[in-house]
Amino acid sequence: MNTEAINPSAANSAARLAPGFADPVHDAQDCFRKVMQAMARPGTLQTFEPGLIDLPAPLTAMGAAVALTLLDYDTPVWLDPALAKSPDAVSFLRFHTGAPIVDVPVEAAFALVSEPERLTGLGNFAQGTPDYPDQSATLVLMNQTFGKGASLKLKGPGIKDVARFSTSPVPTTFWDQVQANNAQFPRGVDVIFTGEAQIAALPRSTQLTRPEA
Repeated sequence: MNTEAINPSAANSAARLAPGFADPVHDAQDCFRKVMQAMARPGTLQTFEPGLIDLPAPLTAMGAAVALTLLDYDTPVWLDPALAKSPDAVSFLRFHTGAPIVDVPVEAAFALVSEPERLTGLGNFAQGTPDYPDQSATLVLMNQTFGKGASLKLKGPGIKDVARFSTSPVPTTFWDQVQANNAQFPRGVDVIFTGEAQIAALPRSTQLTRPEA
């Protein structure tokens, strides 16, 4: 469902729109490469300087950069409650990406999450089907601090032997959900983590365990 009326005042905030990329083509290409490298090498940190300023809270520079890179008119996006309640953030995303905003997670191709510790369950997002696993959602978690939180061991495509990864904040049961999500590969969601100047990713093909388990 396209929630064009997600906030009646969103349409009136155009005058306060923050600028997008300084060089839209070059910057989006650079960010896309970093996202693809992060997906190809799960758990590694890819550095990117988004160069975005004066963004409406709670949108972060790296979260906005990934949105500007991956969203378009054909990619419905779900915003977490904090983003959805910000007229300026909604207007920024609509103006710069054209992506339709949906109010039901399962209808989204992408999800932007500014308060990852309050993220709804991964099972609420599109999982894809056995015939069309590519119809699953990609979640973009903002405000991440890498190297903090539970220490994880990663195995799978793009990883030689074992990789280590940790990030925070995430919900208490998040890593259990990721394990269950990835166990249904090729179905399941993909997750992109964004910090201040770094990107990491856990595609659904990655096997995740906790060292103490």
